[in-house]
Amino acid sequence: MKACSSDESGLQCRSAKDSFSLSLQNLNYEYFNAVLINEVDEEGNNVELGGEFILEPNDHFNNLSVNLSHSVVQVPTNMYNKDPDIVNGVYWSEALNKVFVDNFETDPTLIWQYFGSAKGFFRQYPGVKWHPDEHGVIGFDCRNRKWYIQAATSPKDVVILVDVSGSMKGLRLTIARQTVSSILDTLGDDDFFNIIAYNQEIHYVEPCLNGTLVRADRTNKDHFREHLDKLFAKGIGLLGEALSEAFTILNDFNQTGRGSVCSQAIMLVTDGATEMYDDVFEKFNWPERKVCIFPYLIGRESAFADNLKWMACANKGYFSQISTLADVQENVMRYLHVMSRPKVIDHEHDTVWTEAYVDSALKVKSGPSLMTTVAMPVFSTKNETKNQGILLGVVGTDIPLQELMKLIPKHMLGIHGYVFAITNNGYILTHPDLRPLVVN
Repeated sequence: MKACSSDESGLQCRSAKDSFSLSLQNLNYEYFNAVLINEVDEEGNNVELGGEFILEPNDHFNNLSVNLSHSVVQVPTNMYNKDPDIVNGVYWSEALNKVFVDNFETDPTLIWQYFGSAKGFFRQYPGVKWHPDEHGVIGFDCRNRKWYIQAATSPKDVVILVDVSGSMKGLRLTIARQTVSSILDTLGDDDFFNIIAYNQEIHYVEPCLNGTLVRADRTNKDHFREHLDKLFAKGIGLLGEALSEAFTILNDFNQTGRGSVCSQAIMLVTDGATEMYDDVFEKFNWPERKVCIFPYLIGRESAFADNLKWMACANKGYFSQISTLADVQENVMRYLHVMSRPKVIDHEHDTVWTEAYVDSALKVKSGPSLMTTVAMPVFSTKNETKNQGILLGVVGTDIPLQELMKLIPKHMLGIHGYVFAITNNGYILTHPDLRPLVVN
């Protein structure tokens, strides 16, 4: 599959300010919103960002009605369709239409091709209409998908510290739980993690996993989510001891050669820090600063924000403040840009393959056909931003496993021979006896 970065395709990524100094009507581009296409208002006129979009059934795409000439753009329900960053990204990424069409003409076995933007929008080819659920919501966010996470960031070891002192009661603890859950969404099978709750004592969310990290596969993440509901706030918060415990875990785990043996991070979810804890950082993290610190300040108060900002800046991290549940997802996503920066600066265009899956999130595939996704990151190569490590997004395509099986030279296997493939994490990618299990 051919991919392109912003400069390779001759595109110029304008800033939101510059692009919006012009009216949308003066920008010569097409924005077909996947939900709004072919929708009309009460007067029978096409709704804004929709328009007439020709869709025809196609056997190659499970007889779905698609448009082989254009891609569509999906924006998560919790984001504004005409946000300056979204519109600007849709504008410069429109040239991907030609890339997608050329790819399909060159290799007619291709199915879905797409670009997941770091800003949140998802450009998909061929164009197809998306339908919200009964609540009018589309929960799909490309940045939470495994293919995006694996391609955008290096493997990482993460310790999540959750403040459960008395000041975290009520809404703050609810937001904290959701923040931790969203962080788990951004971890993939190449990552390892643990969660520690702290007040005047240190409490491992899963007591059976004291002092270690576990792989961030779906089973482990779901297990930890169940334990988040058992957290309750009381007492005072001793952050220094929690930080020391987190650094110790990361250091010990790394020295054993287990884990990702790559990036390391501490996610701090709290409503404030009364100190800078520079003595802890000096003991465990300076001068190498191998562990990035990402503080998430919960609540509207900013009395202790300066200390948390300092922690982030002094340890190659990023500070975010989360005031409401609606703020959680976008603020959590910001750490991915920091973790991807070394990869972007080094221009590591690694190609990743996911394990086999039945993808029901898009609601555009029918039948229990197993897929794998091949993806790679897209970087900004503009001279003025090359050293800033700007990740534009991830480009990918879905590949049915049956297409991979066609490449197997069966005549060379022998009468009783067969081929199977596994991922680097031990997941079966393809096997003659592999059958999809669809759970409703």
